[in-house]
Amino acid sequence: MSDVIRIGTRASRLAIAQSTTMAEAVARVTGRPTELVPVSTEGDRNLAPLTDFGGQGVFVSAVRDALLEGRVDVAVHSLKDLPTAPAAGISLGAVPPREDPRDVVVARDGLTLGELPRGSTVGTGSPRRAAQLNALGLGLDVVPIRGNVDTRIGKVRDGAVDAVLLARAGLARLSRVDEATEVLDPLQMLPAPGQGALACECRDDDVDVLAALTDLDDAPTRAAVTAERSLLATLEAGCSAPVGALADVALGDDGDELWLRAVVGAVSGVPMIRMSMTGAVEDPVGVGARLAAEMLADGAAALVAEATR
Repeated sequence: MSDVIRIGTRASRLAIAQSTTMAEAVARVTGRPTELVPVSTEGDRNLAPLTDFGGQGVFVSAVRDALLEGRVDVAVHSLKDLPTAPAAGISLGAVPPREDPRDVVVARDGLTLGELPRGSTVGTGSPRRAAQLNALGLGLDVVPIRGNVDTRIGKVRDGAVDAVLLARAGLARLSRVDEATEVLDPLQMLPAPGQGALACECRDDDVDVLAALTDLDDAPTRAAVTAERSLLATLEAGCSAPVGALADVALGDDGDELWLRAVVGAVSGVPMIRMSMTGAVEDPVGVGARLAAEMLADGAAALVAEATR
């Protein structure tokens, strides 16, 4: 068997950047060389709206296939792209420390959302972002947009749209944070479940690699994203549904506790269900499931169904 650990990744610039960081970390903890193996995914090839061709798993399935077939030893994903259902034969070996999970605005003339004139066009391919943006009541025209970071920012630069919404984590990994004209407070725009975090997967039976990945795992990040994904799973909502969630491990009266905030909205922005819950750090699945149950009791199921029809 080769001593080289092969790291499977999407082929985009952002995916290569974040996978390079993880490859360096894997090499450090194993003492073995690594190499990146780019894999083309359906989500990269098809630029139709995600809701039009399946949504969940479109950025993940091909890389997981390469892992299961033995063509790569580790798969690195943006954690927000992972389906919530377990994948047979695959373990989530590491969730490293999370980047800043917030969304950002990249707008013409250095403007913020509040400074954009009514009727300005804001590009996003995310129903979650569209719903929360419309709920702000700023009179902005939300238009669909897909493509990589260069493509989206390029549409602002060439005047096709007045602004786009992006994940700050992606800009940070590309060393382009200075291009953001505003960082959005989660009170305005809750991120996607798992946004800003990476997922490093390996085969269940690859005990050496699995043990090495454990050294790269960050317990607070894993607890937070587990709660967010538990909420998403209980809502039975995919990664393209208008669901935002953000969990934090914070110091409470009796020690560390998990604080989870979530929103489910309609793309029109009305209605919008926002709730939060605290619970034990040791029970992230339960915290997410209980908050989702409260949201379902308040009508979230109808909003999710409307968005996925």
